[in-house]
Amino acid sequence: MFADRVLSGMRPTGGLHLGHYHGVLKNWVELQHQFECLFFVADWHALTTHYDTPEVIEQHVWDMVVDWLAAGVDPAQATLFIQSKVPAHAELHLLLSMITPLGWLERVPSYKDQQEKLSERELSTYGFLGYPLLQSADILIYRATRVPVGEDQAPHIEFTREIARRFNHIYGKETGFREKAEMAIKKLGSKKSRVYRELRNRYQEHGDQQALAAAKSLLDEQQNLSLGDQERLFGYLEGGGKMILSEPEVMLSLASKMPGLDGQKMSKSYNNTISLREDEADVIKKIRTMPTDPARVRRSDPGDPAKCPLWQFHLVYSNEETREWAHIGCTTAGIGCLDCKQPVIDAILAEQKPMHERARMYEEDPTLVRNIIADGCERADELAQETMRDVREAMGLDYS
Repeated sequence: MFADRVLSGMRPTGGLHLGHYHGVLKNWVELQHQFECLFFVADWHALTTHYDTPEVIEQHVWDMVVDWLAAGVDPAQATLFIQSKVPAHAELHLLLSMITPLGWLERVPSYKDQQEKLSERELSTYGFLGYPLLQSADILIYRATRVPVGEDQAPHIEFTREIARRFNHIYGKETGFREKAEMAIKKLGSKKSRVYRELRNRYQEHGDQQALAAAKSLLDEQQNLSLGDQERLFGYLEGGGKMILSEPEVMLSLASKMPGLDGQKMSKSYNNTISLREDEADVIKKIRTMPTDPARVRRSDPGDPAKCPLWQFHLVYSNEETREWAHIGCTTAGIGCLDCKQPVIDAILAEQKPMHERARMYEEDPTLVRNIIADGCERADELAQETMRDVREAMGLDYS
C-alpha cells in the first residue's frame, strides 16, 4: 500500500568523525541507490537534552550536513532536510500525544538509561520523556516503511509500530465499522468468536505476532462469511478498515567497528576521534602518537596485536595481506610500531581524499548547502502534508 521508503536522521553534534562514517553514513550512501531515502537533521531532538545551550545548534547543523555531502550522500538521490523546517512533525507529535498512554513512554528502555547517564542534567521534562513519540512522528509523517537503526534503537521502532497500530485502530474505520465487525464476529459461532476476540486482544494490546497469524488463519478457514464480513474482521483484527499510518520495519545496521585512538569507542566525549575532514597533518600526527601495546617498550620487544589499539584500525582499514604482515611483524618484533602505523595512515588519508574534494565547494560557497536543504525541506513538507491531510480527516479536524 505504501511506497518503499527509508527514513533516518542524526542529531546535530557538529562535525562528524570516522565512527559516524563507518556506523551510519556508509550505509546511507548504499541505501540511497536502492530506495527512496529521506535523511534529516534532528535539531528538535538536540533540544531534548541540550535545551539550555541552543546557541551551538545552528553551526552544528551546517557542519554536519557538509559532512553528509562529503561522505557521498547525494541530494540528487536522497532528500536532505531539517526537522524543524517541516512543522508537520510537531503537529503529528501533538496529535499522537493525545492517544499515547503514559506508561508506553515510561517503559522505553532508553528513558531511564539516558537519565542515569546524563544525571548531571535536569531531564525531568516532557520533551525528554516524549522524545520517542517525536521520533515516531518523524517516521510516521513520511509513512516510512524501513528505518535503519542499531540494535539498541530497535525498541524505538517497535514503539512506533505500536503507535501506528493504535492510531489506525482508533481512527481508521468506516462509518459503522465497529458495529458491522461485531455482527460479523457473531457469525463465527460462540467458540470461534471467543478465540478470535482473545487473539485480537493479544495482538492489539501486546503486539503478539503469533496471535495475529493464528487469527488470520482462523479467518481464512471460514466458509460461511461473506467477502465483506471477512475483510471487516481482518481490518478489525489489525486495527481498522483503513491503514492511515504505516508500520515501519527495522533495518538493523551492523554495529560500527570503528575504534577510537585509545581503543575505546570513537566518541567526542572521550577525545579520541578523527574527524571526517581532518587535516592530513593532524591525521598523521594522531595516528603516529596513538598508544600501542605497552609491552613494546623497545623496538626489539615483541608485541601482542590483541592488546594494541592500532590493531583495531587494521581490522577496519587493512586487507588480509597487510594484516598478516602487521601481525607477524608485531609478534616477532620484525617491524616497529611506526612501521605498523603507516598502512593505516595511508588508508585513512585515501578514504578522506574524496571527502575533502566533495566538501571543498560547499566550504567555499555555503549557499549551495542552504539551497540543497531548502529543496529537501520543500519536498519533505509535501510528503508530510499528504499524511497530515489523511490524519486530520480521520480525527475530524478537516473542517473549514
